[in-house]
Amino acid sequence: MEQPGLDLFQERWIKGSLVQEFFYNEENQYGVFLMQVTEAAEELDSDEVVVVGNMIRPHPDETVIVHGEWREHPRYGRQYQVQHMKKELPRTKEAVAKYLCSGLFPGVGRKTAEKIVEHLGADALEKAAARPEVLAEVPGVTAARAETIAESLREHHALEQALVYLYQFGMGPAIALKVVQTYKETTIAVIKENPYRMIEEVEGVGFRRADEIARQTGLALDAPERFQAAVIFALKEASLSNGHVFVSEEELYAEVDRLLQPRAQELFPPQERERLLDVMVEEERLLDDHGKFYLPSLFFAEHGVAMRVREWLERPLEPTAAKELYQAVGEVEEELGVAYADKQREAMTTAVDSPMMILTGGPGTGKTTVIRGICHLFARLHECSLDPADYENSEKPYPIRLVAPTGRAAKRMSEATGMPAMTIHRLLGWKGDFFERDQDHPIEGSLLIIDEVSMLDIWLANQLFRAVSKGMQVILVGDDDQLPSVGPGKVLQNLLEVEAVPRVELTEIYRQEEGSSIIQLAHELKRGEVPNNLLERLPDRRFFPCKRDQTIDVILQTYTEAINRGYTLFDVQVLAPIYKGPAGVNRINEAIQAAINPPGEGKKEIAWGETVFRGGDKVLQLVNHSEHPVYNGDMGLISAIDERATNDEPVLWVQFDRQEVPYKRSQLNQIGLAYACSVHKAQGSEFAIVIMPLLMAYRRMLQRNLIYTGVTRSKSYLILCGEKEALQYGIQQRERTRRNSQLVELLRREW
Repeated sequence: MEQPGLDLFQERWIKGSLVQEFFYNEENQYGVFLMQVTEAAEELDSDEVVVVGNMIRPHPDETVIVHGEWREHPRYGRQYQVQHMKKELPRTKEAVAKYLCSGLFPGVGRKTAEKIVEHLGADALEKAAARPEVLAEVPGVTAARAETIAESLREHHALEQALVYLYQFGMGPAIALKVVQTYKETTIAVIKENPYRMIEEVEGVGFRRADEIARQTGLALDAPERFQAAVIFALKEASLSNGHVFVSEEELYAEVDRLLQPRAQELFPPQERERLLDVMVEEERLLDDHGKFYLPSLFFAEHGVAMRVREWLERPLEPTAAKELYQAVGEVEEELGVAYADKQREAMTTAVDSPMMILTGGPGTGKTTVIRGICHLFARLHECSLDPADYENSEKPYPIRLVAPTGRAAKRMSEATGMPAMTIHRLLGWKGDFFERDQDHPIEGSLLIIDEVSMLDIWLANQLFRAVSKGMQVILVGDDDQLPSVGPGKVLQNLLEVEAVPRVELTEIYRQEEGSSIIQLAHELKRGEVPNNLLERLPDRRFFPCKRDQTIDVILQTYTEAINRGYTLFDVQVLAPIYKGPAGVNRINEAIQAAINPPGEGKKEIAWGETVFRGGDKVLQLVNHSEHPVYNGDMGLISAIDERATNDEPVLWVQFDRQEVPYKRSQLNQIGLAYACSVHKAQGSEFAIVIMPLLMAYRRMLQRNLIYTGVTRSKSYLILCGEKEALQYGIQQRERTRRNSQLVELLRREW
């Protein structure tokens, strides 16, 4: 049988029409469909095939040609994995009429469709696309409607052509669809003119892919666009992968040379490089600060943070009389039933008398106790109530704002202080693509306390700092030995390097008096030491030596034992350094789900790509929710699933603390299984029991602050498993956390 079209692809293909849509995500165009096959390049056992993959959503009245390969899904059986798909225009009068009134063309109903076909024949679509004015000749079709129909036809045709065009460069369907979504009907023109634009404008397109397309489209190796694209890609990768706020000229050229090999120096000699960089600076695509090159957003974020911190430090604040201050501290001690140590008193008194202050300390040093004390001391000195009920019908804002980067960290803060706390994004009024609060619409209140500041990247720090109202005091709380932010910068560490910033470090370990060997272990690891009793069984921690292929079994055994003893899913958390691999987060989640929440009769479930969600699963919010106050890092339980829901209806509900949040199919990419998660995702949280595998297979990610951060997430019991040498190796790794930033220099200038 002769293959119908798309000769540039492999010979395996099927042709047919949609019978049923099982699932489709509008955001990434990943779908699962049942197809009625009319033709195929091979003999099939059935004329109905399940087709899965990234594709433009097929309509029931369309004929499609799908190129792909067979795969065996462990649960759903044989499926056809899409590599490329092309829609075929209908050829018969009846099919053309059904296509026209399918909903793809606004204002065209059954009667209008039949009139068009009757007047123009079976090739009505081709005629209308070529000469839109012929539609106006159809009785009852106005010129305006004719143009609308023609425009829709051209748009659909252009998108199809664009996808076919991109496929010929070896681009996969997921990325190709993103490109087409970005450029629409101009896709081919954009790619032909300058494929490097995709690096800046389409998420997921890297330099290598754009460069290969540029070569195939005939763009010269020494084209200015090629060098400039390498520069932009180098800057983006430096910030997103390595946390750099800027790169030096030497670093930039080294990375550009690597991207442009093998003839980088020959193609772009020094004078030409300087000229092209000057052009980019003039166009404001990057900024050059004396040989330090920035993406514009990072330059303004870093300078914005520096400006606000300087303003705070230069703001005069009349100190409280010593007698009044110490009397108030004594009254707080009596009120809360606490006897503060000297360093804790110093932190409290410094905080209330400083425009800004940093409070640091490791686990068990009493940071939370001090935060609570600061709040009550501030309220006593300023004669204000801490009862939220007193502000419900008042124009006065609540005086103290407590915030943290994640929902779980904010919850801990609220529980420890007895006061309302929230995420930074919620305080700033995040709306999905902008913040409501800024310098023109500042945060209301008198005191702002920000916990887990080590998680703040330079972008979020700037958004938060610029929204602080004039006269508001600011206290930053954190542990600078923990992991730095996922995003660029090291805000807390940089601020601690500036001598003018008031700070108090808590060093005495109070929780050790309660017999916590976890706290002791954390402080030993922080010093780069492995305790001699690591392999001993202690009341609150164990280390189970095992090899990589035994790790999953050890995790399952300890996890299920904890659950059987009455611990909840939220009490027990597995933390792993990587996502992929035989002992990565993804594999651990699959194994625990199979053991703790297996499929069963009457138990509803829904597939999302390779993940299956079931009622009762523990899940993690992966991004800030655009419609509900649920944020990156929040954990919840799937409370309900509606397998029959349409794409516009909720298909799944998750219970987060006191609120139940619905998710449409297109939003399922916002959650993931959470029996195991990365150490970064757990930062700011605490769990009764932490299970943490450590293997040399994780070598690329192992470093001291990651291990320290994971260990300190455990509140009551810590289980380490894996290879002792992996722990010894990891705590010796410290240099990889270096990040380029000028924040310290900006704050020290002309002080």
